[in-house]
Amino acid sequence: MAGVMIVTGGGRGIGAATARLAAARGYAVCVNYLKDRETADALVQDIRNDGGSAIAVPGDVSVEKDVLHLFGSCDRSLGPLTALVNNAGIVATKARVDAIGAERLQRMMAVNVVGAFLCAREAIKRMSMKHGGKGGVIVNVSSGAARLGSPGEWVDYAASKGAIDTMTIGLSKELADDGIRVNCVRPGFVNTGIHAGAGEPNRIERLRDGIPMKRGGEPEEVARAILWLLSDEASYSTGAILDVTGGR
Repeated sequence: MAGVMIVTGGGRGIGAATARLAAARGYAVCVNYLKDRETADALVQDIRNDGGSAIAVPGDVSVEKDVLHLFGSCDRSLGPLTALVNNAGIVATKARVDAIGAERLQRMMAVNVVGAFLCAREAIKRMSMKHGGKGGVIVNVSSGAARLGSPGEWVDYAASKGAIDTMTIGLSKELADDGIRVNCVRPGFVNTGIHAGAGEPNRIERLRDGIPMKRGGEPEEVARAILWLLSDEASYSTGAILDVTGGR
């Protein structure tokens, strides 16, 4: 077995593609989801049908007790954690900053930033050699929006992902002597349900001409980048931020 992995927000999109690929490469996978139990259970069943090992665990990563339950469930069912993919994140309908309320801002930062920190904390407690662990890898999922700022649409989302970039750099240095590598992928426009959920299902088509490769990415293309950063092929990479944006 390659190891034990938690994928937050793993029921759909990039998270689901990552869970499938990880299982195919020998990981036992804990799929975290927020509400859509049916989809997460179906993913786990597919993995098991293909001979893999997986469980699905509900939880809101911004809620500490949910995070503790998630990691405890993984410990009991799959064994010692070796990898965390901090993928859970939310976006909202597009809006200028002067139209954004405090409730939206607080929810955005709670899920996208606080959630990533809480999950990283629990992973460190299990994987750090200074805590008696055997080392491991964390891959954070940011966004190309962190570089571009998403003006007139999602400055708050872009800012939350900018925090993930900074977290990656700082945490990679903090944990380099703990046997834990920390890296990050920044997806661009990827064909998932996130755009429809934000009220603009045709967003990629509208902005396609601004992408040098003239197309949106597929979740599997991001998953392959995540799995590379998790693998021994990236053994000397920590603090790296890998753009998977079609050149944008």
